[in-house]
Amino acid sequence: MPFTILRQDITKLPVDAMVNAANTGLAMGGGVCGAIFQAAGAEQMQEACRKAAPVPTGKAAVTPGFALPARYVIHAVGPVYHGNEASRCEALLRSAYWSSLELAVEYRCASVAFPLISSGIYGYPKEAALRVAVETIREFLRHHDMDIYLAVFDKESFVVSRQMLGDVEAYLSENYVARDTSPQRFLNRFESQVTSVPDLDSRACGSVPDNLEEIIGNLDEPFNATLLRLIDARGKTDVEVYKKANIDRKLFSKIRTGKGYMPGKRTVLALAVALELSLPETDVLLEKAGYALSHSIKADVIVEYFILRKEYDIYAINEVLFHYDQPLLGSN
Repeated sequence: MPFTILRQDITKLPVDAMVNAANTGLAMGGGVCGAIFQAAGAEQMQEACRKAAPVPTGKAAVTPGFALPARYVIHAVGPVYHGNEASRCEALLRSAYWSSLELAVEYRCASVAFPLISSGIYGYPKEAALRVAVETIREFLRHHDMDIYLAVFDKESFVVSRQMLGDVEAYLSENYVARDTSPQRFLNRFESQVTSVPDLDSRACGSVPDNLEEIIGNLDEPFNATLLRLIDARGKTDVEVYKKANIDRKLFSKIRTGKGYMPGKRTVLALAVALELSLPETDVLLEKAGYALSHSIKADVIVEYFILRKEYDIYAINEVLFHYDQPLLGSN
């Protein structure tokens, strides 16, 4: 999955590059910075940083990872937050992320892990810091293939929009049940048949081809063939779909080829989001792969909430799933 949010100690992640939330002098500090220095070997890291310093705010520099599981440490200098200079601080924070990602490309890194830069002692509001991080990473991934992780220690370090959480919580209260009392639909893709497809709603994404019901309702067709026909029907490219679904190119290629491979439920849901399917369409696509949404599964109810509201931002969906300790969309 190209972008993943983890509740994990960043110093333990086996990535090509680990990003340190640094100061301009690249001196050992507290928090994430101190943890990275200690795990790398403080004396070695400080000597390497001494040679690379100073680094302007909004920029980054590279050192070896030493004893860390990462080959490199990218020291990104985020801004100290000042409310009366919010726009300037945001531009500098975006630059810190972007400079780090450019260095990761330069050093041929396939994977990189970030902390939430500037959200600790530098005082950047956590909700705003998260928004800047996600927006910058999303823009980068439109043009590059890389596995990017955002590592946070605890829930206090990760703040999602209160308005969004309030709406999701209300929907969960009305629709989530601890145990599904309705008959469980165990779907077998080789035996199940669908005699009719629910009416398609008119969608904000544009006109829907007249034959779309036929495309997704033909259960004799393999899942990968249906997916490719849906992509064509939506007027999208493969790249647009797998990037919007937060699926890496190798996994999408595996799905596209078929040969008996069936993606997991979270991947199918990610593809439904990327294709901006309605809830009835999503149900049918899930059935094609042998799955179904259930109100006894909190993650399913959360995804249903977003689809019903035609909010197809997989990053926003995954932020809410992460908040509720649910598996993210895009991975198998």
